[in-house]
Amino acid sequence: MPVRGCRVIAVEGTQATGKTTYVHALTAHLREQGVNVACTGEPARTSPFMEDIVLHGEGNFDLVAEVDLLAQHLTVPLRAARHHQVLITDKTPANVLALAGLVLDPAEPGTAEVLAAAEALCQAWMPLAYDAIVYCRDRYDQKAGGDRMREKVLTLQDKSDTAIHEACTMPGVQILEMPTGLTVAQRVQWTMERIGNMGLLAA
Repeated sequence: MPVRGCRVIAVEGTQATGKTTYVHALTAHLREQGVNVACTGEPARTSPFMEDIVLHGEGNFDLVAEVDLLAQHLTVPLRAARHHQVLITDKTPANVLALAGLVLDPAEPGTAEVLAAAEALCQAWMPLAYDAIVYCRDRYDQKAGGDRMREKVLTLQDKSDTAIHEACTMPGVQILEMPTGLTVAQRVQWTMERIGNMGLLAA
């Protein structure tokens, strides 16, 4: 189901799989084809909570920060989808749910209940909001480029990959499992063939 006429394709996977580079490459390719397309960035990179925790070392991941991220993954795509034919999103609410389950203490008051509610929301909302999820499994050097936003999750790559994939599969949105080892251009071509076959680019 398109969001008010806009087809929404998410790009998912654990950290350092080349998602952001691929999102922008796919968006640029679609624009070259005359598609009215937009893309969203990763909300964590503009979150003041994550900036405090990761860049300034002020506290640890907590429920407030994760709820803020979940809210961003709901509102940012909805607003970006307005007046566009296609939207490419960097991650989904399921990503937040998966990582929150890894970094939060379920014994903290309210945490288990909020995560259960977030899981129910993802199951209900994601099939309505996303037409497909492209799942990336390549693994690049997490420390490359000095990306400090990954510093606190460097050891969670394997666990988060499993958790994110399970969380994305749970709502029932069609997942396109991207082969590993493709160049950025090959990733774009692979995706174009599949979303074309799904009819997601039809006017």
